Amino acid sequence: MSFDKLKANRSAAIGKLVAEAEKVGGKSTKSYGDDREWKPTVDKAGNGYAVIRFLPVKDGDDLPWVRYWDHGFQGPTGRWYIERSLTSIGKDDPVSEINSRLWNTGNEADKDVARSRKRRLHYVSNILVVSDPANPDNEGKTFLYKYGKKIFDKIMDVMQPQFQDEKAVNPFDFWEGANFKLKIRTEQWRNYDKSEFDSPTPLFDNDEDRLREIYDGLYSLSEFTDESSYKSYDDLKRKLIEVLGAEEVNGVQVLTEPSAPTSPKVQSEPEVTTEEVSSDVSDDDDDDDSLSYFAQLAKS
Repeated sequence: MSFDKLKANRSAAIGKLVAEAEKVGGKSTKSYGDDREWKPTVDKAGNGYAVIRFLPVKDGDDLPWVRYWDHGFQGPTGRWYIERSLTSIGKDDPVSEINSRLWNTGNEADKDVARSRKRRLHYVSNILVVSDPANPDNEGKTFLYKYGKKIFDKIMDVMQPQFQDEKAVNPFDFWEGANFKLKIRTEQWRNYDKSEFDSPTPLFDNDEDRLREIYDGLYSLSEFTDESSYKSYDDLKRKLIEVLGAEEVNGVQVLTEPSAPTSPKVQSEPEVTTEEVSSDVSDDDDDDDSLSYFAQLAKS
């Protein structure tokens, strides 16, 4: 889609976005150190503030957002499993299969294990950083932004207002979109409840040269749903067995005690700390989505 076509067709865009979101419930290569990705900064008290603008769909992509799931947990071996879930692209995933078996036992202890290894839901969009007081060098630049269900719900709320005196807003629109005020409070997890969209305003006061520049600099979102960016089922299964210290016997996953320490293996991925894993999932409470998924698998 060219910039001129984007501008001409923007009146119909919001209906398409809502329809596509409803198809997936309306609820919605690893990027360690990815300089394309923007993350909000919080102070020592866990509070943070920034203003961002969600940007339109890039030419070649279907939507201005993409969603995927991953898993992040530490096994009894002390090793971490941090991988995208193949369920994101409609394929079987070894962690989801084990979780469904655990859930199906009806044992609460097994369900707790499944919960601790649940899928984590993520959305990714292109954004413009309007204001970032903690990192002013980011202002005016385009980034990828990974966010959770709660922020996506706020996007859906402005596209589908519930009251007659509210006008539907396409937050991804250059001309009639709105800035998003990101307000973070940290309780047990990061809380985004006070975040909100501002009143609709044209970006850059309709300066088309600047808008074209931003549009031409959008990142493609296809990598997050491209099968080539996911590990194979067999590779994930091998990694999972290493992390759990587990073997499969007659199709049943059986945990074993980790063997005595040997010389460290060379790992292609960077080390991930507990804090890093927690910060990745702290902006999104997707328990309902994940547990419903386990329950559905258990019935199949």
